[in-house]
Parts: sequence; structure tokens; C-alpha cells
Amino acid sequence: MGFDVEAMRTAVARHGRVARVVVAAVAGSVPREVGAEMLVWDGGQSGTIGGGALEFEAARLAFTRAGATRHALGPELGQCCGGAVTLWTERVDAKTLTLAQETDVVARGPGDMPLSVRSVLDTARAQGVRPATALIDGWMVEPVAQPSRKIWIWGAGHVGRALVEVLHPLTTLAITWLDTGPDRFPSRIPPEITPLWAEDLPRLAAHAPQDAEHLILTYSHELDLALCHALLQNGFAEAGVIGSDTKWARFRNRLRALGHTDQAITRITCPIGQKHLGKHPQAIAIGVASDILSQATTTTRELPWMTSCSA
Repeated sequence: MGFDVEAMRTAVARHGRVARVVVAAVAGSVPREVGAEMLVWDGGQSGTIGGGALEFEAARLAFTRAGATRHALGPELGQCCGGAVTLWTERVDAKTLTLAQETDVVARGPGDMPLSVRSVLDTARAQGVRPATALIDGWMVEPVAQPSRKIWIWGAGHVGRALVEVLHPLTTLAITWLDTGPDRFPSRIPPEITPLWAEDLPRLAAHAPQDAEHLILTYSHELDLALCHALLQNGFAEAGVIGSDTKWARFRNRLRALGHTDQAITRITCPIGQKHLGKHPQAIAIGVASDILSQATTTTRELPWMTSCSA
């Protein structure tokens, strides 16, 4: 999580007046974690700080509050969580967006910056690390949201669309969506997604970052195979193919014939998703998304959705 500049820029462009509410601190049992946020505008909102009475009141008062406010969920709002949440509320404007664009960490609050906040910022810069979201002596400190994983989704059919719908709100993922032409994509593509198309998709694989994770699920088995071949030539972090054990057995044989070693071929796995959830596009997407989310870091080399399949 973090200060999501792109989401705010999009909301301001579409709705004009926008307020942002973020969970700044928590105590006890609460609906969401520190850093959860929502954007509010006249007649609508996006994101969530936990739903229920807390979110309703925060949205209702988003344009009349500013700074930090603490809420005891039980006594004040009748919620059974029993804990307390401190919210940070602010109006999003051009100055706010400019501040977030110019630095990796955004700190703001009343009066002069406290020494405690300055110390956190100095330490973060000196060590090259991003501090966690925190409310420090009345000042809100947040890292600017930056995607930490590159996901390339090859194919804009039913499963590709289901995957994008599930994954696009996650700010930790930079998603590139690829297919053979613009007509293959839906009319509305989430603004967080980068769509690319080319008649010869495997040629695009040569331009993929070598730390990208690939999900191959095009309309054609031949195209799926060609993408596997191209990615093995280019290099990648992880790659998974939609299909069955039988499909993958045939693919392995054909990739061997193309000159790839068994050691290289086993880096690509098939099928993706979780078999027990079924073959419905949304079921596959949920299984893949669940396993992606289970990863704590981008350096994990073996992902659950890349589990090896039997021959």
C-alpha cells in the first residue's frame, strides 16, 4: 500500500473535487489495516477502509474533516470489532499530487515538521528504504505507492478479462495486458492496466523485462506454444500456461524439439490456477490471484500458481 498517485489523478480528472481517507493507526480489532484508503467525491467513492458504519461516516464527512480523527468503533459507531481507528482525511488537489510526484515519501501535517518525522525521512533516504505508513506526532507519513511486481497477461479472452478484473486494483502489481489486436480487448480497460497488441505476439516477448511474471492464456494453443518458446529464449522470472496436463505434455515434447533443455522447460508450468476451484474463468482467476497474493516478496522464485503438473 501507499500514496496512490495514479488513482488520485484519475479520480480528480473525472470528478473534480476529491477527498482521501486513509487508515492512519489502529488499536485492537479493526476492519482494515494501516494504509487502507478510499477516495470520495460528490456522489461516489472508490476503495474501502472497512465498510460499515465507520466508512459511511467517513465518506459522509470527508469534505468537512481534515487531518487525524480517532474513532472508537464500539462506543462511537456501534460496530462489534471493538477496536479503535485513527483516520487521516485530506482534500486531494493539484498541490497534493505534485507533492507525491516529486518524492518517494509524502509527509504532511500541521505546523512545522516535527524532528521525529524529519528523522524518519532522513533515515529512509540514507538507507534507501521506504518507511511504513504511520501517523507520527500528528503528521501523516506515507510511501508513494509503487508496483513491485511485473505481471504480463497474454490473452484478452474470458480468463484474461477475469484476471484483470481481480488483479487491477492491487497497487503492488504493474500489469501489462497483451493480445493480437485492439478489438480483442473490452471497450473499458482499467486505467492501471497497460494494454499492448501486435499481430505477432511472440515478437513482443523479446521486449518483456526479464523479471516479469507471465500468464499465458491466449485463444490459440499454437500461440501459447510460440510464446513459451519466445520467453524461454528471452528470459523471465516465472511463466505459467493455462491448460491441462495433456496439453503440457505435448508442449514439453515440442519445446524439446525446438532445442530447449528439460531444465529450462520445467521453469514454465501448467496448468495455472487451483484445480479444485474448477474451470470457470472467474474460478481460475480467483485461484491465480489468491496464490499471487500469498507471496510476501518479489524475489520468491517458485510461486504457488506455478506448481508443477503431472505428466
